[in-house]
Amino acid sequence: MGLMRNPEFRPFFCGFLLLTLCSIAGSFFFGLPAVCFVAAGWVLCWIALLSFLHRRYRAIASLSDELNRTLHGDYSLPISDYSEGELSVLRSEIYKMTVMLREQAEILKKDKVYLAEAMSDISHQLKTPLTSMNLLVSRLQQEAHDSQREALRELHRLLGRMEWMVSTLLKMSKLDAGTVFFQQEDIAVEKLIQAAAQPLSIPMELREQTLAVDCPDVKLTGDFPWTVEAVGNILKNCMEHTPMGGEIRVSGEETALYTGITIEDTGPGIDKDDLPHLFERFYVGKHASKDSIGIGLALAKSIIVQQNGTIQARNLPQGGACFSIRFYKKIV
Repeated sequence: MGLMRNPEFRPFFCGFLLLTLCSIAGSFFFGLPAVCFVAAGWVLCWIALLSFLHRRYRAIASLSDELNRTLHGDYSLPISDYSEGELSVLRSEIYKMTVMLREQAEILKKDKVYLAEAMSDISHQLKTPLTSMNLLVSRLQQEAHDSQREALRELHRLLGRMEWMVSTLLKMSKLDAGTVFFQQEDIAVEKLIQAAAQPLSIPMELREQTLAVDCPDVKLTGDFPWTVEAVGNILKNCMEHTPMGGEIRVSGEETALYTGITIEDTGPGIDKDDLPHLFERFYVGKHASKDSIGIGLALAKSIIVQQNGTIQARNLPQGGACFSIRFYKKIV
């Protein structure tokens, strides 16, 4: 009796029941004329019910269509029913809520854009003195004594770290503000991995680590520089948690639905308490390095997600961490 869940139907059902009882009683006391009269009333009630339900559900369908257009960004079509009744009140309340949420979203977007612009200005103001300090440290290293060179090397490393943090925070603010427009181009995954691993070649060589890449003829569609940034941060994380002489393995696959990239290392793996929070901004795991501030993996996830992708982390049965990336295709 799913129809009985509709409150509009209940009065008509009670009327039908009453007409049925009257028909039985009339046929018993008054004969055929009473039965015909009650049957005519029955038919009229059916017509009235069907007409009422048709108008009601047509209005609901119209409301649903208007809401669907609004959800897809068509704000130029206001909900335009000014008649009386519960549905009209519902239309009015939904429209007012939609206008309010739209205004709040626009204010929030303006705030994010302002924040991104402010971060950009601050980063540019910081980059100039940082560049000058790096040049000054390089010059001092040439003239310094042996006892001073170690301190200058550490200072040079710290300045490079600060420059990386400023650049990364600027990128995250742009992503949050929605001011980044990703290019759509065909990318060879093998070329992508080579570009992402290039800045890590010297640190990996010092650690005697090897990088094995198995991505023959695998391609994805996306923005090359931003995707290099994301994959590079993941490779950097694996490098930092892989011991001397370890290996980082990268494999790729392409299906009708997505292009997948899997990155594995031979380190100790990810602590089970860190797994749920690994991609959270400024989260530092138990085994993170002392210089970690927890933004590399968060930036990587943000870049991947905004390119219609997903990323997951898990531990391998034989030990080591595994990052699984999927870039889903828009057209299958």
